[in-house]
Amino acid sequence: MRSKLYLKLLIIGGAVMLSGCGGKQENNSQQQAPPFPVVKVESKKVTGYQTYPTSIEGIVNSAVRAKVSGYIKQVLVDEGQKVNKGQTLFRLETETLTQDADAAKASVNVAQVEVDRLKPLVEKGIISNVQLETAKANLAQAKSNYNSINANIGYATVKSPVDGYVGAIPFREGTLVSPSDQVPLTTVSDIKEVYAYFSMNEKDYLDFLQNTKGETLEEKIKNFPKVNLLLANGEQYKQKGEIKTVTGQINENTGTVSFRATFDNPNRLLTNGNSGKIQIPAVYTDLPVISQESTFERQGQVLVYHVNGDNKVSSEVIKIKDGVDNLYVVESGVKIGDVIVAKGVGKLRADMAITPQEVAYDSITKPIKKLFRN
Repeated sequence: MRSKLYLKLLIIGGAVMLSGCGGKQENNSQQQAPPFPVVKVESKKVTGYQTYPTSIEGIVNSAVRAKVSGYIKQVLVDEGQKVNKGQTLFRLETETLTQDADAAKASVNVAQVEVDRLKPLVEKGIISNVQLETAKANLAQAKSNYNSINANIGYATVKSPVDGYVGAIPFREGTLVSPSDQVPLTTVSDIKEVYAYFSMNEKDYLDFLQNTKGETLEEKIKNFPKVNLLLANGEQYKQKGEIKTVTGQINENTGTVSFRATFDNPNRLLTNGNSGKIQIPAVYTDLPVISQESTFERQGQVLVYHVNGDNKVSSEVIKIKDGVDNLYVVESGVKIGDVIVAKGVGKLRADMAITPQEVAYDSITKPIKKLFRN
C-alpha cells in the first residue's frame, strides 16, 4: 500500500512540475514579444533646401581710377555716401599741369604768328607754299599738345561714372596716385539690386536641371524656383531671389557650374562683399517620409526595421533622397503602406518578435511650420 501511495504522490508531483514548467514557458514566450510602437508609412508634402555658399555684389560695381598722375588735393565724398553720375569725388593737384598748359599755349601762339607771317609772302610769291604748310603743321601739333594737357587738367577732377554708393576710400589727401595703380581710388556701386553668385557641383547641377520643367536651358531658367538668402548671422533675408543666369559649362578646375541670382535691396541691407548661403527649395509630395528616430546606422548605412506578418522584425537598408530637419525623404527601402518600428530601434535585433502597438503617423512626423505646407 505504501509503495502504491508513494507512486501516486510521485505522479501527482511530476504533473504539478510539468504544469509549472508550461507556465514558465508561456511567460517566457510573452517576454520574448515585448511591445514596440509601429507606424504605417505615408507620404507628406515636405520642402527641403539645398544650400550653397554665395558672395554678394551690386548690379553695377564701377572702379574709380585716376586718369593722370598727381597728388590728391581734395576728397569730396565719404564712404557709404550716395552719389550721382558726374558728381565730383576727388580733385588732384594741377599746378604742374597748369604750367605745362601755359607753355603749350605759348607754343600755339608762336606757331600761329609764324603762319600769319608766311601767308602774305606766299601770296606774293616771295616764298614757296611748302614753308607755309610746314608752319601750319607745326601750329596743328602745338594745338594738339595744348588740348591734351587741358584734357589732363580736366581728368584731375575725378567724377563718379554711375549713380550709386561710395565704397572704401583707401587714399586720402596728399597721396600720389596714377593710372597704373592696382587699387582704385574707390568703387561706386549701384545696390538697389544685388547679385548673389554661387556654384553647384556637376551632380547637383544635373539633378537640378532634370527636376525643373522645360525643354531648353532658357525655359528651365524661367521655371527655376525662387531662392532664399541666409545672411552671415544666420538670419533669412526678407526678399526672395530669382536665378537669372547659368553658365551651363563645367569649370575644369573646380568641377562646378556658376549661377547668379538677383535680389531686391530696398533698405541697402546688402552691399558689396557680403557673404551668405543660397537656399534652393525642393518640394517632395509622393515619396515616403519617415522620422529619423525610426532609423539606425550600421557601417555607414541607414536602416529601418520592417514589421512582418508574423510580428517579427527584419532590417533593411534605405536610400535617402533628402533629410529635412528630423525627417528623411526615402527613395528606396521603404514604401508607402509599409509598417516599420517607430521608436526604440536600438533595442531590436533581426527576426526578433514584438508586440506591435500602432501609433498615429502624424505623431511621429510632427509638422514643422517652416518646412511643411498643408
